[in-house]
Amino acid sequence: MSQSRAWLEIDLTKVKHNVEEIRKLIPSSSKIMAIVKANAYGHGDVECAKELCKCGVDFFGVSSVDEALNLRNAGIIEPILILGYTPPIHFHYIVEQNLTQALISYEYAKKANEWCKANGVYMHGHVKVDTGMSRIGIITQENEYHIDEVKSIYKMSNLKVDGIFSHFSVSDGLDEDNKAYTQKQIVMFNRVLDDLKKAEINPGVKHLQNSYGILNYPKLEYDYVRPGLLFMGATSDDQIETITHPNFIPIMQLKANVSMVKTIQPNVCVSYGRHFTSKKTTKVATVSIGYADGYPRNVSNKGAQVLIHGKRATIIGNICMDQLMVDVTDIENVQEGDIVTLFGKDGNEILPIDEVSRLAETINNETFCFISGRVPRIYK
Repeated sequence: MSQSRAWLEIDLTKVKHNVEEIRKLIPSSSKIMAIVKANAYGHGDVECAKELCKCGVDFFGVSSVDEALNLRNAGIIEPILILGYTPPIHFHYIVEQNLTQALISYEYAKKANEWCKANGVYMHGHVKVDTGMSRIGIITQENEYHIDEVKSIYKMSNLKVDGIFSHFSVSDGLDEDNKAYTQKQIVMFNRVLDDLKKAEINPGVKHLQNSYGILNYPKLEYDYVRPGLLFMGATSDDQIETITHPNFIPIMQLKANVSMVKTIQPNVCVSYGRHFTSKKTTKVATVSIGYADGYPRNVSNKGAQVLIHGKRATIIGNICMDQLMVDVTDIENVQEGDIVTLFGKDGNEILPIDEVSRLAETINNETFCFISGRVPRIYK
């Protein structure tokens, strides 16, 4: 590991534990569709998917046909749902690789059906209904309810519509207003299902809950739930209150090497912009990681910390593209080659990714995704 200047350690042995924590929450009749989009939030889509298969996960969700093909090329044979838009020029991949496409509008489904008829093939799809996210999907809300479009998609000759789904927008909010909004989304989704049943249309597999939908509305009885960060042992922010409190274990740690240690005198400036000036004699360790690696520059000069020798040390000055500097005055024997933990565990000390994300004024989802491809992933 220390042969790299910076790296991610990903402990896949913890995935099974996290999957079991999810299963404890949901009805026994519900199954898991693991969301591995965006390279499994930076954790490695292929590696995570293979481990999840060992845990009995039999469905995966991705954002694009490119991500789906990456899984297929790696030998993942389980069903894969493309949650977003696929350009018609790539429809052939969906058919050739036995993928399932989100049917995001009536017009889009019609275009897919016409392409299939022209080519003498069939395409699998799940209808996306918009119950309140207002992103993609057929509008099925109180003030506008296009159930006829949903029914029409199920009747299209060359589409094999195997399922239907929607997406929560505020399932992480437990104030009364957000809970009422989420309940309204549940009511609208169930109304769609009831109307399909009345029309003698089998909706196929049904899924609604994202990660916070699982944590805060675990007893909803649909066919699948869609965890993303949960099987990776994280949530968007550990300070967000949830109804349930599973014992998730983070599987990722970000580490780098000390490249140089120097002692500077009082009134010496550190890094670009001269935003830090030493007030006393200070021992400074330069660490071989920066914002080009995905460590956020906007935590500069906010008291962000790292772990060295199992102790916390504060980042000083502006974070650079490839390097950052840390005050190690109070930590003994820091030297070139020492391992620095940007988030994770060192000895008895834990520095959660949530600390970094809050200082960066974002959520863990983004912090994970921003870790760049030049940072090697080391898997256990």
